[in-house]
Amino acid sequence: MTLLDIQALSVAFPTRRQTFVAVDNADLNVEPGEIHGLVGESGAGKSTIGAAVMGLLERPGRITDGTISLQGDAISGLDRAAMQALRGQRISMIFQDPLTSLNPLFTVREQLTETISTHLDVTDAEANQRAIDLLTRVGIPEPELRIDQYPHQFSGGMRQRVVIALALCSEPEVIIADEPTTALDVSIQAQILDLIKELARERQVGVILITHDMGVIADTTDRVTVMYQGEVVESGPTAQVMGDPKHEYTQSLIAAVPRPTVKMHRFPQVSYGGRETAFAIEDLARNWDKPQVDRAKPLYQIEGLTKRFLKKGSLIPSQRQFMTAVDRVSFDVMQGEVFGIVGESGSGKSTIARMIAGLYRSDGGSIRFDGQETHTLGDDYRRQIQMIFQDPYSSLNPRMRVDQIIAEPAKHHGILAGQALKDRVDELLDRVGLGKEAGLKFAHEFSGGQRQRISIARALATQPRFLICDEPTSALDVSIQAQILNILKDLQEHLNLTMLFISHDLPVVRQMCDRVMVMRNGQLVELQETEALFAKPQQPYTQELLSLMPRLDALKAAPSV
Repeated sequence: MTLLDIQALSVAFPTRRQTFVAVDNADLNVEPGEIHGLVGESGAGKSTIGAAVMGLLERPGRITDGTISLQGDAISGLDRAAMQALRGQRISMIFQDPLTSLNPLFTVREQLTETISTHLDVTDAEANQRAIDLLTRVGIPEPELRIDQYPHQFSGGMRQRVVIALALCSEPEVIIADEPTTALDVSIQAQILDLIKELARERQVGVILITHDMGVIADTTDRVTVMYQGEVVESGPTAQVMGDPKHEYTQSLIAAVPRPTVKMHRFPQVSYGGRETAFAIEDLARNWDKPQVDRAKPLYQIEGLTKRFLKKGSLIPSQRQFMTAVDRVSFDVMQGEVFGIVGESGSGKSTIARMIAGLYRSDGGSIRFDGQETHTLGDDYRRQIQMIFQDPYSSLNPRMRVDQIIAEPAKHHGILAGQALKDRVDELLDRVGLGKEAGLKFAHEFSGGQRQRISIARALATQPRFLICDEPTSALDVSIQAQILNILKDLQEHLNLTMLFISHDLPVVRQMCDRVMVMRNGQLVELQETEALFAKPQQPYTQELLSLMPRLDALKAAPSV
């Protein structure tokens, strides 16, 4: 018997003006022990299907047609109480954003043991032990210590592992994994995907894996369903759909995936439906005060950089415990280059970026910018560097219009005012492909890819020399990722920008970076030119990282463009 059967499902969101159909007549089924991939761009309806199965559709969304059955029993028409009893016990969900799905007021122990005790008949001691075992299983180090910490004390990747542990608490029959590896590096991603495969194989758990990562789909799933604007356009065994796609949209989507084996000058974009968004960074360059670049000279010289964080507090100084996030790291960033940093979650990548940006104070070592210590440069230094954060939504003020958000850095540094500032904002919005009309809207009115364009426009407002990109495309599907990365390539080429590019996506790093530094446990493991690193890594850890990259083995390498 089919474990989960979705037939002719339609989901609509009525509004005052019109009814938006998010899912239109979709069919999907999951057999016991099967991992079924669900792919498509943002807005395709993937997460809506997951929410419909869980009974978690946001109002006024509702199922307008079709059925959802679990082991032959219809669950789409259950009342709230019955659905609540089913949810978590027989069907669990791994949500995309771990920070919003964990309660910030409770420790990880409290959240795990409450879920375990609710769904399983166990004692408090058994629930505690089971919670620690789950943290060990999802790869969290020192679980006995970390279980008593709060979600904000974990990195993004660590929080995602806690969410996965929560989903496994009740030993469910079906797991809906909504972008479960978005915030994870390749080593932890491989760990989590192996865990999902193990659950499917050994316990016959059915899994719907919602993701924009086509490599993960190729490596992990048994079957795949491709969605476009709420409709299923193609479905079948993964090897057939990924290796010989029939639909034009599937072909275009796969072509946009960065390849780990071929370096391309530009990223192919999804062209189906004529939805490419134009941008014109070269026009911006005409009014840009471009810095002179000498690629033989360093812009940054970083020596012995160290950062420690308090792990366990105490009134007695000798009893305090610290975690060394960055341990005496030294490297140079040359003028005009894109310098990449890769490594596991918690390896110190983002901590280094925040120390360079002045958001964290270092506990040792020095950071020199253009030959001068950064702590002596003051506000002028901050004007010359800008940062594009991983999550564009949380880094944009929801109470400010987009034009105010973009103008804020230039206004703060006193660079422009009045009509000149307005003209700068309008030009930036035009050049990143949004149009100046977008300035009158608020951040919540835009998609994830559009919000990241707003972040880029804000970062350019002060005409910086150095741009820090901290996982700028990790939450974006492949088509929007291609657009954003092409913009960043154009920025570097036309505006003589120097960039620090942090990512866990190794194929993207190969396409974007001139040199790459590999980090582990706060220490520098290897530093090489990008092509040399990918062709012949010197250190065992780097070799392991590269071997864990999800690969589209069934596909031919994309041609250089």
